Amino acid sequence: MNNEDEFYDAVTGLDSDESCEGTSEASFKDAVVDAGAEKNNGTVQANGIKKRRSNLPAPMFSRNNFSIWNILKKCIGLELSKITMPIAFNEPLSFLQRISEYMEHTYLIYKACAESDSIERMQAVAAFAVSAVASQWDRTGKPFNPLLGETYELAREDQGFRLISEQVSHHPPISAFHAEGLAGDFLFHGSIYPKLKFWGKSVEAEPKGTITLELPKHNEAYTWSNPFCCVHNVIVGKLWIEQYGTVEILNHSTGEKCVLNFKPCGMFGKELHRVEGYIQDKSKKKRCVIYGKWTECIWSVDPQVYESHRRNDKKAEAKKQKPEEADDAENDDADDMPEVQETVAVIPGSTLLWRVCPRPSHSAEMYNFTNFAITLNELEPGMEGILPQTDCRLRPDIRAMEIGDMDEASREKERLEEKQRAARKDRAKENEEWSTRWFELGTNPYTGSQDWLYTGGYFDRKFTDCPDIY
Repeated sequence: MNNEDEFYDAVTGLDSDESCEGTSEASFKDAVVDAGAEKNNGTVQANGIKKRRSNLPAPMFSRNNFSIWNILKKCIGLELSKITMPIAFNEPLSFLQRISEYMEHTYLIYKACAESDSIERMQAVAAFAVSAVASQWDRTGKPFNPLLGETYELAREDQGFRLISEQVSHHPPISAFHAEGLAGDFLFHGSIYPKLKFWGKSVEAEPKGTITLELPKHNEAYTWSNPFCCVHNVIVGKLWIEQYGTVEILNHSTGEKCVLNFKPCGMFGKELHRVEGYIQDKSKKKRCVIYGKWTECIWSVDPQVYESHRRNDKKAEAKKQKPEEADDAENDDADDMPEVQETVAVIPGSTLLWRVCPRPSHSAEMYNFTNFAITLNELEPGMEGILPQTDCRLRPDIRAMEIGDMDEASREKERLEEKQRAARKDRAKENEEWSTRWFELGTNPYTGSQDWLYTGGYFDRKFTDCPDIY
């Protein structure tokens, strides 16, 4: 096993989902929020043209006989990104494929495109930003670390987009992506490089990198970063995931801003999964309040209505509140996941911005994948001949794990890591720098910060001189 196998991606499923393929399969031209009108299992595209798989080739490998603590206790004081994890803790996707789960709810981008009012566009963008982290719920398996030069292509005509991503750096690990509407309606791009911290019982991923959404029709660009993500009980107990922190979405054209607070669960778990925030105009006047759960739904309501409702709630809570019992005792047991209240109390007069759909009934046997995630590593007939040899679908270790051959997956993973190390040593001997293929380091035109920008040309399908990384 490679001691340079980054553990960072165990908690960075950037980024998306809890919704079923049904909602995400909505026709991008219709851009509707009503999930009830969609297909209910995601195996058929909304336009009826193509079937996609609804199962993985083999069920999830049991992790019951493995302990993360047996790994971590040997690495106290070492850089967390250098910790080697057994393949049993992986899921059969590359981190590049997991990034593509941002796009599950592309219909929200098209909804934003269709709105004539900038505040309503911001509401749709805010819903899209929240939906992008929803697939992390219960996804405690870590994706495979992309090899340097690895790529992933995802084209979905039914949803009106195509995406290309590339692993542009190994140390630090940086993944860049670029997605675009098929009719030129939007550009969505960014680079992801999370920073990890180990807190004894949990692993926290600090988001790094800027996400940018451009809507050419409205001459607008929005930027934001993801919330913090924490995996609890990495030593003992059942793994569970928490999102927290403030996400600010800025419309660089209008000056409008959306501030979303992903709330930590708190001592009694009352805030688990909750998101609360507001949209303000350029004069900093609050135009609407946004609330809900990133695992369930997001609503918008008038600020005055919200404040009135909150005052009434506080009065009602004060009447029935009992004295809190102090319990600050230290313990080494698991951090039990708070009991989840599955419904959001909807304030009268609210507007639904986004709602998730149930995952497939067999999701727990499929790494808690959504319908969208189940399709990401599918190698459809004819694909192997047109994909570049760097595409994730062609990785032998991921393919072996997907079909349930864990021994072969482990051997292939180790072989690929050895091959990557040898290539790095050869470049060092020749004093050669790695050259990225589809992205280059530049400046984000909206934030002024350093960013990896798509150079174009991938979809012309001219895949000459692909590096031999597998």
